[in-house]
Amino acid sequence: MATQSTQRFVAYVGIDWGDTKHDFCLQADGNDKVEFGCIPHRVESIDEWARAMHQRFGAPIAVALELAKGPIVSALRKYDFLILFPINPTTLAKYRQAFKPSRAKDDPSDAELALDLLRRHPERFAPLRPQSAGMRSLSSLIEQRRLLVDDRVRFTNRLRSALKQYFPQTLDWFDHIDTMLFCDFLSRWPTLLAVKRASSNTLEAFFRGHNCGRARLIEQRIKSIRSAEALTDDPGIITPYRLHALALVAQLRTTLAVIDIFDEEIAALARTLPDFALFESLPGAGPHLTPRLLAAFGEQRERFRSAHELQQYAGIAPVTERSGKKSWVHWRWQCPKFLRQTFVEWAGQTINKSFWAGLYYRQQRAKGSSYQAAVRALAFKWIRILYRCWQTGKPYDKSAYLNALRTHGSPLLERATLPGSTTLSSETT
Repeated sequence: MATQSTQRFVAYVGIDWGDTKHDFCLQADGNDKVEFGCIPHRVESIDEWARAMHQRFGAPIAVALELAKGPIVSALRKYDFLILFPINPTTLAKYRQAFKPSRAKDDPSDAELALDLLRRHPERFAPLRPQSAGMRSLSSLIEQRRLLVDDRVRFTNRLRSALKQYFPQTLDWFDHIDTMLFCDFLSRWPTLLAVKRASSNTLEAFFRGHNCGRARLIEQRIKSIRSAEALTDDPGIITPYRLHALALVAQLRTTLAVIDIFDEEIAALARTLPDFALFESLPGAGPHLTPRLLAAFGEQRERFRSAHELQQYAGIAPVTERSGKKSWVHWRWQCPKFLRQTFVEWAGQTINKSFWAGLYYRQQRAKGSSYQAAVRALAFKWIRILYRCWQTGKPYDKSAYLNALRTHGSPLLERATLPGSTTLSSETT
């Protein structure tokens, strides 16, 4: 990744951020003396400190802190005379441990370590250069949507557990419980006794009103409802779990509605960004993965100097460790997990959407790789292709890529004529 140049600063600051205060360590350029201080986490206090720094030292001032986004970052970004340098928290923790094996930790000393890192190794850190407001908004929307999806999973798991205690039949009647159909059904009939009291006409009207128009499925559900036997008739079990289930349904209903709102906002915003068409045309991208891939690459093409840097940053490239005569390979433990998940999920979608991707995946499985390992290997290969498209601004051309594989005599295409394989010509047309 692109890192800091040899730019000189009039002063250097290391900040250890917190919820209520921010400890800082300050050193003027050309002066060995360091100063310590604390900034209360209030807008007026941060503004007063920043303006005092500018009045005292001028510009530019380098600020090292162990995060790339958050309240303090948003507050300091307003001042163009402050150049922010994010430091990975793990890097700072290892640096601290190198000098303090006892693992002693203190906020002012962490601020001093951040300052020391930036002063001694300026070539290792890149200044924070925010992307456009649209791209930053898209990235944040996508990340927050994923948190809502995690909430949906958590609520459905808890709801499933509650229903197993007193009303397990509902889990057989519906293939998916994370739907408005299921929420409406359980809100209207939260117990087996309640649904058995409903007439067949009422039940049929309910299902048809929720776009369940398959007569056979509706008939099977109604028949199953009529023949169902209660797991228990103990009110000491039914009453509390019924209330718990209804509470979870209310939370799930709200979460589902908000996810739909996020989807609409993400779809509308993504289409306004310049590179949207570049990722929309990718096989298997679809409405959800297209914005995620767009945000994964971003718009700062100088950010990654090669596809390998992106593979490493995303956690797709494996790590090799060597010691003496021993050597072993493992996947990256420290990386942006959601970014890695984006590439892996999309690569999995391309297996049945792209001819060569399907061949490559099956080739990896034939070598003994697990599903996850094979998909990560496919994602590794895809990133190289996408990086080239991203740098040139040209959409992915499946015909050009397959012709390139054929020109270079890729062994991957040897499987193209095997029984059951799609022919090469069908992919290149």
